[in-house]
This record gives sequence, C-alpha cells and structure tokens, in this order.
Amino acid sequence: MIKNIRPQVGFASNNVKEHVLSKFRAEQSSNEYIISLCKQKLFNEAIQAFELSQKKMGFCLNLNTYAYLISACSYLRSLEHGRKIHDHMLKSKSHPDLTLQNHILNMYGKCASLKDAQKLFDDMPERNVVSWTSVIAGYAQNGQGGNALELYSQMLQSGIMPDQFTFGSVIKACSSLGDIGLGRQLHAHVLKTEFGAHIIAQNALISMYTKSSLIIDALGVFSRMATRDLISWGSMIAGFSQLGYELEALCYFKEMLHQGVYLPNEFIFGSMFCACSSLLQPEYGKQLHGMSIKFGLGRDVFAGCSLCDMYAKCGFLSSARNVFYQIGRPDLVAWNAVIAGFAYGGDAKEAIAFFSQMRHQGLIPDEITVRSLLCAFTSPSELYKGMQVHAYISKMGLDLDVPVCNTLMTMYAKCSKFHNAIFFFEEMRYNADLVSWNAILTACMHHNQVEEVFRLLKLMCISQHRPDYISLTNVLGACTEIVSIEIGNQIHCFALKTGLVIDISVTNGLIDLYAKCGYLETARKIFGSMINPNVVSWSSLILGYAQFGYGEEALKLFETMRRLDVKPNHVTFVGVLTACSHVGLVEEGWQLYRNMEKEFGIVPSREHCSCMVDLLARAGCLNEAEGFIHKMAFDPDIVVWKTLLAACKTHGNVDVGKRAAENILKTDPSNSAAHVLLCNIYASKGNWEEFARLRSLMKQRGVRKVPGQSSIEVKNRIHVFFVEDRLHPEINKIYATLEELLLQMLDAGYVPFQK
Repeated sequence: MIKNIRPQVGFASNNVKEHVLSKFRAEQSSNEYIISLCKQKLFNEAIQAFELSQKKMGFCLNLNTYAYLISACSYLRSLEHGRKIHDHMLKSKSHPDLTLQNHILNMYGKCASLKDAQKLFDDMPERNVVSWTSVIAGYAQNGQGGNALELYSQMLQSGIMPDQFTFGSVIKACSSLGDIGLGRQLHAHVLKTEFGAHIIAQNALISMYTKSSLIIDALGVFSRMATRDLISWGSMIAGFSQLGYELEALCYFKEMLHQGVYLPNEFIFGSMFCACSSLLQPEYGKQLHGMSIKFGLGRDVFAGCSLCDMYAKCGFLSSARNVFYQIGRPDLVAWNAVIAGFAYGGDAKEAIAFFSQMRHQGLIPDEITVRSLLCAFTSPSELYKGMQVHAYISKMGLDLDVPVCNTLMTMYAKCSKFHNAIFFFEEMRYNADLVSWNAILTACMHHNQVEEVFRLLKLMCISQHRPDYISLTNVLGACTEIVSIEIGNQIHCFALKTGLVIDISVTNGLIDLYAKCGYLETARKIFGSMINPNVVSWSSLILGYAQFGYGEEALKLFETMRRLDVKPNHVTFVGVLTACSHVGLVEEGWQLYRNMEKEFGIVPSREHCSCMVDLLARAGCLNEAEGFIHKMAFDPDIVVWKTLLAACKTHGNVDVGKRAAENILKTDPSNSAAHVLLCNIYASKGNWEEFARLRSLMKQRGVRKVPGQSSIEVKNRIHVFFVEDRLHPEINKIYATLEELLLQMLDAGYVPFQK
C-alpha cells in the first residue's frame, strides 16, 4: 500500500516546487513589469497593474517596486492610491528602508496629506537630511510656511545640516509667509554654507524676491549666478513681467535666446504673452505666437491661456477665439481665460456662448468662471442676462463665496440697480471682506448716493475691516461732491494717523477736495509735500485755481508742469481753458484748444467745447461763440446754450440771446432758466412788450422759476436754503441776523445796487 503511495507523494512534491517556482517567476515578472511602466512614465497603467496583482492571494512586491509605485502616486498627486500602496506594504510585513520611507514622506507632502506625513516622520527610528527636507517641503508646498520653518529649526538643533534642497524649501516657506526680513536672514545663512552658490537655492531666492516685489534684489542674485538653468531665466522673466517691467522681460527673453543654451518652455512664453498684454503690443505678441508654434507649443494649454488673454486685452477677439480652439485639450483654466477675455473685451454675447459650450463639454464652472462672466454685464440692457447668471450661481451654491457676491453686487450697481446692490450688501454684510466694502462705496459714488457713503463708512469703522486707500478715495470724493470740508478734515486726519496719506490716490483726493472747497493754500501745501506728483495732482490743483478765479496762477502751474515733462490730460485742459476764460486770454485759449489734439493727442470733448464757448462769450465775442457752437463735432447740449445765453444777458445781446433760448426750448420746452434769462435780457433793453409776451407764455406752459438755493455745513450738518425760505426751524434767528448785518453794512457806507 505504501509502495503504491510513494510515487504520488513524489509527484505532489514536484508540483509544489513547480508552483512555488511559477509564483516566484510571476512575482518577479510583475515587479519588473510595474517598474518598466513607471520608467516609461505610464503611471496610471503601473497603478492598474498593482491593483490587478492585489487580487492574487499572497502576491508580494519587492521594496524597489514599492518605491517606484509611491513615486508614481507623487507624480499623479493620488493620495488614494498612495495610501493603498502604503497599507499593502505594511500588511505584507515588508520592512521599508530609509530611502523608501523618504519616498512615502515625499508622496504624502505632494498629495497635501500633512497629517500622514507628520505621523510617518514622527514614527521613523532614523532620519537623514532627505527625511527632514521631504517633510519641510510638504509644509512649504501646502501654504504652511510657519510649520516648515519650525521643523527647519528642529532640524538644525538635531545636528543635521541642510542641503540645497532644504534651502530651496525653506526659502519657499519664507516667501509664502511674506516675511522678507526672515527671508534676507536666510539668504545670509545660505551664503555662509557650501550650498550658497548652488543653483537650486539661488533659484528659490530669485522666486522669493520677485514674489515680494523686490525685483532689484532678485536681479542681484541672478546677476551673480555662475551658471543658470531654464528655471533661473523663467523666474527672472516672470518677475519682470508681473511687476511692471515688461520691456526688461522682453530684453531678458531676447538675451536667453541669444545665448542659445536653453529653449523657452510654455511658462516662459506665458510670461512673455502677459508682458505684451500689459504693454498692449499685439505685434510683439504675434511674433512670439509664431515662435511658440515653431517650438511645438502651439497647442499647449498654459501658453495658450496667456496668448488668448493677450489677444483679448488688445482687442483682437477673433484671434483669441482661434487660439483657444487650437489648444489640444482645454481645461477649466483655459475656458476661464477665454470667457474672461470676451467678458472684459465687452462682448457679453460671445462670453455667454463660451460659457454654454463649456457646460456642454461636461466641465463644471467654478467661482472664477462665474465672476469672469458677470464682468460682461455692465449696462442696464444686460441686466436680465446678469440676473439669469445670478440664478445659476444660486442653484450651484456659488453664492456662498464672498468674491462671487462682490462681483454680483458690482454687476447690479453697473446695471443701474443700485437698490439691489445695497440689498445684496446688507445681506452679506457680516461676511463682507474689504473688497465688499470698497465695492459698495464705489457703487454709491457712481450713483451719487453721497449720504449713503458716509453711513457705510461709519459701519465700516466699527466692523473688523478698516478703510484702506480705496475706501478713503471714495469718501473724499463724496466730501468733494457736497463740499463738506469738516468731514474732509476728519478723513485727512485719519489718513495721516494710519499712514494712508502716502498713497498717491489719497493725496490726489485731498488736493481735489481742498481745491474745490476753496482752500487753495492747503491744497498747494499738500501738493508741495508730494515727492512725485502725477498728472492727476497737477490737474486737480490747476482746475481749483481756475474755478476760483486765479487764472494766472493756474496758467503758471501749467507752464511748470510742461517744463517738468508731465504730459497733460483732458482734465488739465479743462482747467487751463477755464483759467483763460476767467482772465480773458482769448488768443491763448484758442492756441491751447488747437494744440490739444495736434501736440498732445487729446480729442476735444464736450466739456472742452463748453469752456471755449464760455471763453468767447465772457469776452463779448458772442457771434464767434455762436459760430463755434454750430461747428462743434457733436450736437450742442443745453449747458452750452445756457452758457451763451447767460453771456448775452451780461452783454445785452438780444438777437443771439433769443436764438440761444430758442435752442434750449427746442430740447426742453419747460426750462425755466431759459425763460427767465431771456425775460431779463428783454427787461434790460426796455423791450417790455416781448417781456410781457414771454411771461404770459410761461404761465400758459406752467413754467415756474426754480428758486435759487445755497447750503452751508455747520457741525457736520448740511443746512440748505432757498430764496425767501421760511421753512428752516431757526428762520427767525437767521432773518434777525441778516437784518443786523444789513444795518452794519449801511453804517459802513454800503450803497445797495439799483437796477
């Protein structure tokens, strides 16, 4: 019986050996296959092969394969698969060496799972510089610069010296914190080590300085580099482009090409397209576009987004559309770029069309998408479309995002739905950020809701957000609008106390306020304190002097401005033409008006034409003024004819005055000012028949003279008075004071004017 069994036992033993050998070969083959896929950068396929191998009971992977799979997860930023592979390794009772543990640390950092990374790091029995650097890099890459710097300090205390990769991550952490003082200390620390001249540390320093807007420091690091790579050039070119040094970006790009060591990648082309966009130089952009195609980047998503944006900002919307359709597989960022391009370019219809196409492609719009789209709706005629997008935003739950709410509020304000904007702000007020407050203040100014500006400012001051330079500029504009010098003084004090007075827009707002309120000495003093006044500063002061009758002083300022090579704008010319009008310099005014377009490229506007009519009419050149009106490039409005009519009253010109009044009444038959001024002209000439006829006509038409009014601010309260007003609560005291003043005037020898 035993003899019969022996051959079977031997056969079974051979089967086991064959099975084990087969399994070993299968495992070896699978390990090699997975590693081969990873080496070919077929990371998704490698992970699929791993998942298939998991289904086989008792299947083992070697440590080298785990390392490749973990690296694949790092590249794909796949936390789910990274955890699965890590768990599989732990369950297989493999004992990862220090190198594999560092790979896992790096994977958790790249996948933003800092809790997992920290736990693994804390449990590691042994750590080297790579371990510390991996966990520091994880914190730095995920916006936790403070934790990264704390770990760096612990690393130094543990006696492990940093390398160039550590320095790169720590410098990045400083950059994310915005602590440039600490960044400079770290820079000095790097220079003292053997890695001070290493390209990785130097590239990180360039990036830190450019992100802190310190382009000179970045250029200093770049200039001292013994060797530079593509990242060095790309960081420097991007810094120039982002910080307003567009021409320097173009020069350094040209120098990089001239050296011929590196070919520009999609990121460098993206920076160059942004530079051309800021310069509004589509010709440069077109040349770069051709070059990007030559280098095989014509269908690249990153370069394509920047190129699409450039064409849109330069007004070449059809080119922007063509570039977008050439992108291989446009992602959400690309769609957002083309929607924003058409929205900001004023083509709401096309922006909506792209928004619809995007949704049909299965992409889900995000906050940036809807904010860009809302910017397309800027007039009352587009309100309905804006409301439809608002409904979509509410449906998708995007109205919980504060920046989206800010854009919605601005959209309603621009579409003349101010009450909707205010309601929207009140609904979100307790979640509002500084942008929200500034947006509603700007909306109030746009809709001349001055009192609302002051109400909101009081609420803002007791909120968690303090006014910034934009807030103060709006409030100063409101003070100027109602000529409120007392509130303006308070805002001035607040600006001095907070240091916001150094901002040029706030300083210009103060100059404008004091100049328009008649405090010209104060305005001049503020102007004199400025290191580098711009055209707005000069124009505000010139206009202030001109409006208060100091024409010669205004013209002197204009001459000084020209000597300093400050190019005037349209407001400057309103000021100097007004100055010429007050002083009576007709020829000089004519010369300035003619040189506006010829010398400075400023096309005369309706306001400039009104100034010229006032200049000629004040000087008594009434027929010439009337001829000028008829030759204007656009139809004259009531203001122009009123200016001429008022001058006709002063100079007693019935014929021209009658024609001016007739032109006003064609537009506005019930205009009381035209009737009254023409009546006064007839009366001054003793033409009582025409006077009576016109008064009778006024009664028939129901035209009533609008009473004149004036206002005064006393203790932060505006008091408004009408002619023969009897409604003020303190009217008896007011009239008693007026009678007392009149008696004092008579005692002083004043003789009342007799008509």
